[in-house]
Parts: sequence; structure tokens; C-alpha cells
Amino acid sequence: MCGISGFFDFSKKSDAQVLQLMVSTMNHRGPDDQGEKLYHFEKATIGLGQNRLSIIDLSSGGHQPMIYKHLCIAFNGEIYNYQEIKDELLQIGHLFISGSDTEVILHAFEEWGENCVERFIGMFAFAILDENLQKITIIRDRAGVKPLFYYWYEGLFLFASELKAFHKHPHFVKEINEQSVHQYIDFGYIPTPNCIFKNCNKLKPGHILTIDVNTQFVSIKKYWDVYDYYRLPKLKISYEDAMNEVEKLLISAFEYRMVADVPVGVFLSGGYDSTIVAAILQHSRINSKIKTFTIGFADGNDEAPYAKEIAKYIGTEHTEHYCTAKEAQDIIPTLPYFYDEPFADSSSIPTILVSKVAKEKVTVALSADAGDELFAGYAYYKAFHSYIDFFNKIPIFLRKPLSWLVRIIDNFSFGYDLKNKLDVLADVLDANSADLAQILHHKYSEINRKAVQNLFINKDFIYKNEFEDRFFNATGNLSVALGTDYKMYLQNDILVKVDRATMSVSLEGREPFLDHRILEFVAQLPDDYKYEKVQKRILKDIAYKYVPKKLLDRPKAGFSLPIDSWLKKELSYLMDDYLSDSAIIKSGFFNVTYVQKLKKDFLANKMHDTSIIWRLLQFQMWYIRWMN
Repeated sequence: MCGISGFFDFSKKSDAQVLQLMVSTMNHRGPDDQGEKLYHFEKATIGLGQNRLSIIDLSSGGHQPMIYKHLCIAFNGEIYNYQEIKDELLQIGHLFISGSDTEVILHAFEEWGENCVERFIGMFAFAILDENLQKITIIRDRAGVKPLFYYWYEGLFLFASELKAFHKHPHFVKEINEQSVHQYIDFGYIPTPNCIFKNCNKLKPGHILTIDVNTQFVSIKKYWDVYDYYRLPKLKISYEDAMNEVEKLLISAFEYRMVADVPVGVFLSGGYDSTIVAAILQHSRINSKIKTFTIGFADGNDEAPYAKEIAKYIGTEHTEHYCTAKEAQDIIPTLPYFYDEPFADSSSIPTILVSKVAKEKVTVALSADAGDELFAGYAYYKAFHSYIDFFNKIPIFLRKPLSWLVRIIDNFSFGYDLKNKLDVLADVLDANSADLAQILHHKYSEINRKAVQNLFINKDFIYKNEFEDRFFNATGNLSVALGTDYKMYLQNDILVKVDRATMSVSLEGREPFLDHRILEFVAQLPDDYKYEKVQKRILKDIAYKYVPKKLLDRPKAGFSLPIDSWLKKELSYLMDDYLSDSAIIKSGFFNVTYVQKLKKDFLANKMHDTSIIWRLLQFQMWYIRWMN
């Protein structure tokens, strides 16, 4: 695990000092080593840099940027099956001088070109410069576990694992993209490929970007897409056979994530996803104990007692830490630095805290994210099914008149919650049958449109809440929700949260459920294998092979902290500082009068959905940190 950064400067004004400054911004991602390599071509100056967190081959043999013949690589991530690929390359004549997976990527790229990525099982974002062809190739992993930002403007191309590296380049123009601010308020994150800055993007997962030094031509193409597997016909397979195949895939994916030359542990919350990871790994280790880590809170949801009970049953070496309110509160001022794009998932706070606890004993921790998106774990999937069944029973000729009537009622209704529900109902009634599932699903994640319209100053700005790949055709309504959550919420929220949280303390976070082989198979399973009266049907049945049902069968909780209470009491100074009239005027996007109304309603406990306050606060904190 590392941080990478670099530039293609066609004005040839960038130098080694600039590259070093860019790389140094991400020391937290790789404190063990730092390297830079500068190339001077006729038409451009090219720099590649890397911060290294040593995980595989701890010797200097893993130093980056790594050079092999005419190829130079800066690599962030892990290729878990590198040893098998290495054996294949050895058989066809390749020779290696280190034990690192980085060297395997270089040889694989020489042998198979960019198609080498088809062989990789892992998480990765890497840039390879071909000195002979004077071309750079940048590839991001299929699910988007590892981040990759890029900037392209007036002959300057920058890339990095985190946006903060760009701020160190003297010619980086940090102009805010208003479209992205709207999307951030809607979702609490900025969806890929968009970025908070103009001329700046995130490379989409499963995509390859190339730049030709001589022509300055930048091309991007796709090599993998989650939607492709949800479009396939459902497999004709028995439930038992499907369950056995899923279990085999899980075992393989989990074992691959244990490949390391440093200590490895597992985040254990006590829920189904983290329990099955820890239980399967411990089951295959008779003479050793997996290290598991849990944090608890006196306030908010506390799953620590459940995790402790499960750890005792499966026999792990368990570490439990109860965090104080002050420990959690002290994290909040640091969020804009580590999440250097506006980001509003407050569960980043406990994720940073559990990462700190784990870092004391391990260098790698497995996180059980994506179980909900793969196996239909979110509670709203039940309502989603019910609503679609209900709307499908309404005759098509009645939907438009009903929508018109609902909008009339909406104009005379009062109360945020009621107006929001009527707005959703009207939009769904307006939808074509083919789009019904997509429209309904997206309404779960968006803030009320009327509140957003009142929030922004610029009434002339035309905001279209549309972006590439938001809608897709799938085989089954549940597949629409699962595929969209995988590509939207999981990629842009959950994975960002875990990457920045773990890296903030120089801990490598690994995501075993995001092994692409699992998605490719599970996406083709019949919907009722995932959801039939109960959520995560097939995953739960596998879990019961390892842990008794009575230890697991309880309502889903997840991380939650009393953020609203803190903002009204101990952290009220944040509201005073960042949501003051002067601070709102300074950032320049929001209506001061309406923000003060929101604050007043929030403090008086009159808001149904308080997430808009946290989103505003995090944007303002980000703005002060990065735009001053």
C-alpha cells in the first residue's frame, strides 16, 4: 500500500523539487520509503513518485519508482495472486531480482501489455512509463478500492492518490466545479468521475488511461464494469450448488488477502460480513489466532459486546477499545485534511479510530465492506421491493393524472418529511415502467430537491443530477439497486472512507468481498437467493456453518455516533465558526439566510433530515482548509 503521484508537463517547467513536494504530502500513505524519478523528453518533462508502506518484500528490492528495462512504474496497492503470475512468467523466460509484486507487474506489462490487468486479483492504481514509446499507462482496479485523481489543463497533466498532492504544483489551478458542489450536497460525496475542482477527475474503476508524449493525446477505455454482470441472464443453478460456490469464492478471496510479510488483522464489528471473514480465516488456522479489532462507544450504536462474544466463540486474538467522546470529537477537525475533497460520511470517525487501534498490532487490516451491496443487506431493499410491486399494480393510464394530483397536494402541504415523500411519489408516478426501479432507487439517496434549491445562491445555474452510468438495464429490479449501490455508494462513499481512514495512520486496508470473482458470480444468481423475506439469505446460510445463528441474528446496527447532539453542545463552536454568516459568504455558494434558517431548525429539533447540516459543515471546513 502506498501513495503515488506525478506529472506530464509539456511546458517543461516542472522540476525535481516540485515532484518531491507532491510526493511528501502523502507520507502517511507510505512512511517506510519515498522515491522520485524525473525524465526529460524533447516535448515534456515527466515525473513519477511514490510513498511506500512496505507489505510484500520489505527489503530495498521493493523501492519505487521501479525500473525494468525501458519501463518505470509507480504502484499503489497489492496484487494478491502475484506469485502465480510470477511462476507463469518464469516458465516463459522472465528473471526476477526481488520478491515484490511490483516487479511482477512490470514483467507482466512487458509480456502482455495493458491486457496483463486481466490476470490480476487485487487492488491497484499504477502508472507505467514506457520510455521507448514515450507513453504512460495508468490503470485503476475493477472496484475502485485504490484512488486515482488526475488533472489536465493547459499542457499540464497531474496524477495522484490524493488531491493534496496537486496543491504543491505551482501551476495547479484550484477552481471549484459548481456542478460537483451540487452533487456533494445531494449525496454527501462527489461521484466518480467528477471532482471538486474543474479540469480534475477521478479515473473510473476498471479503466485504463494513456497519454502519448509526442501528441499529447489522452485516451481512456474500459476493461471491466460491474453492470455487465448484472445485465447477464440469471444462472440456472440450485440454491445448494450456489451456496457451495459462493463459499469457495469467499474462502479463496479471504485467503488471498492474508498474503503479506507483515502482521495482518481483521476489523470485527459482530455483524454478518466481518464475522464470516474472521470465522472462515480462523477456521483454517488450528495453531494460530487471527487478530481481530473492535471499538465500542458509551454513546451511539455499540456492537462491541457482540463482537467480543463472536471472537470468543471462533477463537481469535481479540482487541477491544472503548473510545471516549473526546477521542471521537478530536478526529473531526482532521477530516478535511485526510478527506481532501468534501466528504460527509460521519462513520469515517469510528473508522479512523478502529484503524488507530489496529495499527498498534498490525500493518494490514481486512475490512468487510461490500457485503450489503453484493447480498442485499440494506434495510431499504425490502421497501424497494414492496413499492415496485405496488406501483406496477397501478394502471398506466392513471399514473400521470395521479402524479398531477400529488404535485397539487404537495404545493399546499407542510412539513419537510411529508413534502419529501410527496415529491418522491410524484416522480415515481411520472416514470416509465422501464425506469421505475432506477427512479425509485435514486430517491433513497438524495436530499429533498426543494431544500437544495433554496440552499444555493446561484439560481441561474442549471444543475442536472445526471452523470454517466447512473441508469442501466439489468435482469431484475433488485439487480438495478445492487448494481447501482456497488458503483455509486460503495465506490464513492464506503471505499473512500476506508482508504483515507486506514491510510491516515499508515495502515493498509484490504477488502476481501471486493474480489471481482465474487461479484461476477453473485450478480448472476437469482434475486431470491440474496433476498427472500430475509436480507443476505445466501451469505447468512454460509455464516451459520461457522457461527451459531443465535450469536448473529439481530437487527443491523453499524457505526453511528451522536453527531447531532455534539454539534448542539460540545462541538457547537464548529457551527459558530464554519456556518457563520461571514464563513458562508466567503465560500460563496450558499444562501446565508437559508443556512441560518437550517441552523435554527436544527438547534430547535425541527429538522427531519439533519444530514444537510453535517454536509454543509464538512464543505465549509474543507473550503477553509484547502481554498484559503
